[in-house]
Amino acid sequence: MPYRPRIPSPDRRTVLRGSLVATAALTLPVAGAAAPAFARSGRPDAAWGVQVGDVTSSSALVWVRSDRPARMVVETSATESFRRARTWHGPLLGAGTDFTGTTPLYGLPPGEQVHYRVTLAAPDDPRRTGEPVYGTFRTAPARRRDGVRFLWSGDIAGQGWGINPDIGGYRVYDEMRRLDPDFFLCSGDNIYADGVIEPSVTLPDGRVWHNVTTQEKAKVAETLAEYRGNFRYNLLDDNLRRFNAQVPSVVQWDDHEVRNNWYPGQILDDARYSEKNVDVLAARSTQAFGEYFPVSTLHGSAGGDRVHRVVRHGPLLDLFVLDMRTFRNANSPGRQPDDATGILGAEQLAWLERELSRSRAVWKVIAADMPLGLVVADGATDFEAVAQGDPGAPLGRELQIAGLLRFIKHHRITGTVWLTADVHYTSAQHYAPERAAFKDFAPFWEFVTGPLAAGQFPSNALDGTFGPDQVFVQAPDRANVSPMETPALFGEVDIDGDSGELTVRLREQGGSVLFSKVLQPGRVGQ
Repeated sequence: MPYRPRIPSPDRRTVLRGSLVATAALTLPVAGAAAPAFARSGRPDAAWGVQVGDVTSSSALVWVRSDRPARMVVETSATESFRRARTWHGPLLGAGTDFTGTTPLYGLPPGEQVHYRVTLAAPDDPRRTGEPVYGTFRTAPARRRDGVRFLWSGDIAGQGWGINPDIGGYRVYDEMRRLDPDFFLCSGDNIYADGVIEPSVTLPDGRVWHNVTTQEKAKVAETLAEYRGNFRYNLLDDNLRRFNAQVPSVVQWDDHEVRNNWYPGQILDDARYSEKNVDVLAARSTQAFGEYFPVSTLHGSAGGDRVHRVVRHGPLLDLFVLDMRTFRNANSPGRQPDDATGILGAEQLAWLERELSRSRAVWKVIAADMPLGLVVADGATDFEAVAQGDPGAPLGRELQIAGLLRFIKHHRITGTVWLTADVHYTSAQHYAPERAAFKDFAPFWEFVTGPLAAGQFPSNALDGTFGPDQVFVQAPDRANVSPMETPALFGEVDIDGDSGELTVRLREQGGSVLFSKVLQPGRVGQ
C-alpha cells in the first residue's frame, strides 16, 4: 500500500550509529541474565538509552536514566555536527526517581528534524562526564500540507513472552523504526507487572521459547522497586532502545501497568500478593510509570499530575489520550440504569468534551486504552471495558459513552476516530445509528491492533448498543498464541497534507498490510 515516503538523511543515520555506540555497554543478555552491569569508572553512564515524548510543533520532553547520581544536560541542533548547539540544563538525577529524569525543550522550530544528545555529568565535577547518547526527532508541522504519519500498538512482554534472544528480541520495533513515523502511540499495557517471565516456555509444537529474565520479573510486582524493574525490563532490548532514539512516543496506560483488570478501591483476593490494596499498588506503579516515560503531564511537568492529555500535532491532528483506568468505577455486570462515574469519571469526561469542542484540528484521534463495542469480561459475571453484552439501550458504563457520542454529534465535531489495543488481535469496527439501539450519535470508526510482544487471543463478541459492524478481524482460534507462532501487530495512520484524507492501515510484522481504510476530512460521521 502506498504511503507518504520518509527518506532519512545521511546525518540522521549517523546520529543513530552514534546512539548505538553510546549504548554499547548494554548488550542483550542471554537467558537467565540479570540487569546489566555498568562500568564503575567514576563517570555516569546512560546505557538505558534516550526517549523523547509528547512532541508538538515547538516542544518536546527528553528522557534518560543514569547508573548513579548525575546532572542531565541536553544539547539540540539542526545538524549532526552540533554546531550552534543549544544547551538545556536538566535536573539532578538521583535515587528518588531511580536515577531517571526528563528535560523539557521549548521554542523548537516547527516541522524540522532536531538532533539531540544527552550527557550525564558527575554532580560534584561537571567536567567528569559520561559518553553522550544521541537521538533525533521531528517536530510537528506548522503547515497543513506537510502531513502526519504515526504508528500505534500496545501489549509488551505479556503472558510470559518476554525478550527472546533466539529470535532477535523485539524485532517488530526495528521494523516500525524503518517506517520512520512522526511518532508512536503506545495504547497501554507497556508492561505486565502481574506477569512472571520464566527462563523458558515449551510451545504446543515442542519448540522452546527462551526469555531474558531479571529478578523483578520473577514475581508479581508489589514494591516500587519491583515496578521500576518491570519498566526497565523492556529497555534491555536493543531494538527498543534504537527505536526510542529515533521515534518519539505518546504513552498511555491500562491495567497491566498495575495488575490485571484493576479498578480504584479494589481489594485483592489473590495469594500472589501480600499487598492487597490496589490503590497502594497503583500509586507505586504511577510513580514508576512517570519515571520511565516522558509524559508531559506527570510528576511536576506542565499540566498537573495525570495521564490524560491532548497532544497537538500541527493543523491536521489533535491526539486525545484517555485514561480509562484511574477514574473508573468498580467492574460489575454493568446493568445499572444510571452511572455518573463510568469508565472515564465525570471530571475527565468534562475535560474531553471541552477539549474536543475547542479543537480546530482536521482530525481528532481519540486514543482509548480499551475498546468501546467489544465485550471484555472480568470473571463470570463482571465486565472490564464499556460493553457488557446486552445489545439494548445503554446501561452501566455505556451511558457515559452514549453521552459523549451525543455531545460530538450535537456540537458537530468533525473528524473523530477511535484507536485502541488491549484485546490482543486486530480488527476494524464501524459504528452507525441505523444498526444501534442507541441512535443519537454520528457514525464513527474504531480500529484495534496489538500485541507487539505478548500472546494473541481469539476475537471478542460485539455488543450491539452502538451498532458496530466488524468489517475486518484477524485473530487466532486459541488463547495465548506465542510471538514465535504469529506475527506482531501494529497500526499506521497517514494523514495526507494535500487532501486531508486519513488512511488507517492495520499491519503485521513482516511488512504485510492486512486492512486499509481511507476516511474523508470535514465530516461529523463517516
